[in-house]
Amino acid sequence: QVQLLESGGGLVQPGGSLRLSCAASGSILRINVMNWYRQAPGKERDLVATITSGGSTNYADSVKGRFTISRDNIKRTVYLQMNSLKPEDTAVYYCNAPGITTLSKTTLEVWGQGTLVTVSS
Repeated sequence: QVQLLESGGGLVQPGGSLRLSCAASGSILRINVMNWYRQAPGKERDLVATITSGGSTNYADSVKGRFTISRDNIKRTVYLQMNSLKPEDTAVYYCNAPGITTLSKTTLEVWGQGTLVTVSS
């Protein structure tokens, strides 16, 4: 069984910072792209940031210059450093890996359970 486990959410004041982590576990051969999504109350789930196995990154316009996605392929962990947080960043943040290759050579899409980030004074 393959799992993604997020951590690092919480309450932060506007202008503050948080670092989210997402660790993959299980019978994993390879993880290609890893994504962070977020879903605010009453809204759709939106893609926030993407990182390939080679380290190429992409960001939603709303977070460019404030968020940084990175990964440690040895630890099978992806991070999201969030700076200059705004109240509109409040959401549940989800880690996603759309193509994990398992040891049995199957390919899975896996989602984490989500971690809540609240930006409020």
